[in-house]
This record gives sequence, C-alpha cells and structure tokens, in this order.
Amino acid sequence: MGIRKKLEKNVQPHLEPGETLQAVFPAQGGINPWLIIFTGYLIFMWLAKYVIIAVTDRRILLFKASPLASTKPKELLGTFPRETRFGSVSGIFGKIELGGTRYHVHRRFHKEVESADAAPATAEPASA
Repeated sequence: MGIRKKLEKNVQPHLEPGETLQAVFPAQGGINPWLIIFTGYLIFMWLAKYVIIAVTDRRILLFKASPLASTKPKELLGTFPRETRFGSVSGIFGKIELGGTRYHVHRRFHKEVESADAAPATAEPASA
C-alpha cells in the first residue's frame, strides 16, 4: 500500500460522520529539510516536526506524526477553516503556512496541496 493510501486510511477514523476527505499529505515543520545534509538523518529526525495535513469538505486538520511512523496520526494539533488556502508550492520542498507555522511539503505531494486549494468547501451541516 502506498503512502497516500496509508494516510487516507489512517486519517479516516478522525473525521466526523459525513465528512469527505479531499486531500491528505505529510509535511514537516521545524528545521529546514536541507539541513539533513549537515546534521545527518538521526539528528535531523529528532529536530524536525512531522505532521499530517488532512483537508476535508468542512475543515483542515493538522495531526502530529512520528518520524518513524509518518503515516499514522498521533494527536490532533489543530483545525483550521476550510477556506484557508496554501498557495502555490514549488521546488523540492515547497513551503506552506498553516496557523502561523511554516511547513515543508516534498514535491511528490505538491499535487495534493494544489488539489486541496482547488477543491470546494461545503457548509457544515446544520445541527438539530
């Protein structure tokens, strides 16, 4: 099973009933990914902050992830309005900002970032 499918499968239980997943991708905050060249992987692994960003038709969810199991959400760090846009990403590690924090997204997931921005948001269901 590929990374995208694992992310979708592992995020699904955290969604509300009727909520539709539109895009999901891993990202990392903290230290710049290019510093792995100077620090080595083991040191870098503990300095970087691994996250999973899930975009649904109602909201954007930010999950903490482990460096050793980057496809499994550990805890929900925050939710953001669905109207939030990431903007264009380019380069090997595209930069996005969410909640005032900069995250780096590897180019293999740039299409997910673009599709998240392009997907329409729907209104939350009215509570009875």
